[in-house]
Amino acid sequence: MNYYSTRNSKLDKKFDEIIIEGLASDGGLYMPKLFPKININELQNNENITYPELASRIISLYVGDTIALKELEGIAQNTYKKFSHDKVAPLLNIDGNKYILELFHGPTYAFKDYPLQMLGNLFQYYLKKKKKNITVIGATSGDTGSAAIDACKDKDNINIFILHPKNKTSDIQRKQMTSIKSKNVFNIAINGTFDDCQNIVKKLFVSESLKSVTTLSAVNSINWARIISQSVYFFWAYLQAKQYDKKINFIIPTGNFGNVYAAHTAGKMGLPINKIYVATNSNDIMHRTISNGDMSLKDVKSTISPSMDIQISSNFERQLFESLEYNSDELSNLMKSFIKNKGYDVKGKIHDNLKLYYKSKGVDDELTSLTIKQFYDTYKYISDPHTATSLNILKELRNDDTNVALACAHPAKFPDAIKNSIGKYPDQPEPLKKIMGEEEKYINLDNDSELVKNYILKNIS
Repeated sequence: MNYYSTRNSKLDKKFDEIIIEGLASDGGLYMPKLFPKININELQNNENITYPELASRIISLYVGDTIALKELEGIAQNTYKKFSHDKVAPLLNIDGNKYILELFHGPTYAFKDYPLQMLGNLFQYYLKKKKKNITVIGATSGDTGSAAIDACKDKDNINIFILHPKNKTSDIQRKQMTSIKSKNVFNIAINGTFDDCQNIVKKLFVSESLKSVTTLSAVNSINWARIISQSVYFFWAYLQAKQYDKKINFIIPTGNFGNVYAAHTAGKMGLPINKIYVATNSNDIMHRTISNGDMSLKDVKSTISPSMDIQISSNFERQLFESLEYNSDELSNLMKSFIKNKGYDVKGKIHDNLKLYYKSKGVDDELTSLTIKQFYDTYKYISDPHTATSLNILKELRNDDTNVALACAHPAKFPDAIKNSIGKYPDQPEPLKKIMGEEEKYINLDNDSELVKNYILKNIS
């Protein structure tokens, strides 16, 4: 299994290289040169398979000869033993053929734990093997940061720097990051949006002065290891539903398109997906792109679902690369035009390709809040506001398929949005209660990549 970049199809790298680098030096995203197939019938017949066993089986198809299967199985067992539910990612039957896949039973109560705990342990394996140290840099709109920090804290061969947009995450999301006292953890609040944070990270990854003194690595879903780790729970949902005579639809809240592309990857591997429904909030560039080809940038709006307050969805580059039949020259020109003109009309073959796999809807704050109330009143189910964008689509579906909406975060991470929707606060897990009184540690910087670079250089020297 070898990899190339969305912007350079001539590259030829192995998994142990691309997991450490995260982002290609040309600014592109790594992609496998082929999508391996999984024997879905064999999975269906293995009724006793566990989540760690499924994870190691799927991930093994992408690592090539860089890690032995037995060692990978051990890493998977160690990764998911920290999760609080015995199913790891339980599937809840909410109504008839409608289900909710709960992805908030990890240590930071968000779906990012599922790939990032695995990524942290894979980092450890490869770094020990190569006798290397790395500097991890990531941008977060809320949950990636805390999950990445939890996965990387106290690891001797990793320093981790996480950028978040100042005053644009929930208090709990911020404190989950800034209350960690580990010496290898550095939090940076940027005066700007998540897109500004993400843009700084991309600039840092091509900074020669930074790369000359340290090996950089990414934890955002631009890292291919994140995508394959996330693809696991789509197979897991299918196996739990046990409706093998039907196709399955997934309804996915999105910001950075990582979860969506992970579902699409599962489909490329053989999972019988009919459609992927993409839910956005008012920052609806993905909905506009999928529905009518309008991939134009607009100002980022602050919403009650802050992890989705994104306009530039990095992982969408992978889908564009695929839609362009893996032509890296065409993709590079498209991305240059998109950044220069703050938009791109994807009508034609790209849009036709998107419609084969995706449908979409934008769900604003009012509709999000109403959906939280409707699901509480009807099912006594409390969802966080990000999950509610997918539940809004779920309740409208009328088909004979298996329909699964993703619950991406514990509602207790967004207590004010829940209180405003249903009139009461959600129950709060003890670890979340505890951090609210903890002292915070972070630095505030302007939206300037040079300032961030200098801060990193100072703290790794």
